[in-house]
Parts: sequence; C-alpha cells; structure tokens
Amino acid sequence: MIHQRISLLTVGAVNVKDLRSFYQKLGWEETESSSDEYAVFKTAGVLLSIYPQEELERDSGLQFSAGGYKAISFSINVNEPQEVDQAMEGIREAGAEIIKEPHEAFWGGRIAYFADPEKNLWEIAWNPSSVFDERGAMLDF
Repeated sequence: MIHQRISLLTVGAVNVKDLRSFYQKLGWEETESSSDEYAVFKTAGVLLSIYPQEELERDSGLQFSAGGYKAISFSINVNEPQEVDQAMEGIREAGAEIIKEPHEAFWGGRIAYFADPEKNLWEIAWNPSSVFDERGAMLDF
C-alpha cells in the first residue's frame, strides 16, 4: 500500500534567499534547519521546502526546462527504509515513469523518484529523523 499523504513539498528555486525572504514576509514559521541555502516552512500538515534548483536537478538526475519537468518535487515520506522500495513497486505497477530507482541518499536516508502523467516530479523518501503526528502528517525532520 502507498501512503495517501503529502508530507514535504519542495520547490526548486533559482534564488533560495529571495524566495525564503518572501515567505518570511508572509509571516510563515520556519524550522530550525532553515538557512539561505535551504529553507523549510511549517504549514498545516505539510512542510514546504525551498531547495536550490541545481541541487534538485542533481538529486533527481533531471534537467528542468520549459514544457518539461518542473523545478518542484512532491514528497511522500514513509516510516521505514524498506517502504521506499515497496511504494515504488506499486508506483511502477500504476504506470508511472520511474526517474530514479530507490537508493541511499547522501544525507543518510533512502529515496527514489518518479513522474506522474503530467511530468510532476515525486519523491518517495525515508528520513531517519522524520517526526510524524498521529495522522501521518510530517511535523519536523
């Protein structure tokens, strides 16, 4: 079974500092891990992260351009590392385009990427420091 939840929304930004400043001006609360290089904002059940577009390209192995993949990825965070592989099996069966097979991430977790029919980029991720509430909403990492 694939968890029906969106836990982290990542926007690939050309200028993280300026985009972070915009959300700060809205009065949005950030997590302690935020900086001008990578910012994370708390929302109602979903964390919004702002990540350098070139790093998102490196992580996913894709190059973003007009009319193609967008510089944004939706993340489904799971409870255990093996759930990344299990989720990708179901995603493959549903006919999604597999972008990057499950693998160990440089930051200590396990991730994989796929694209939906509209070429929106999705990540399945296990982060060893993720904290979820009783509903499965990500609270922090």
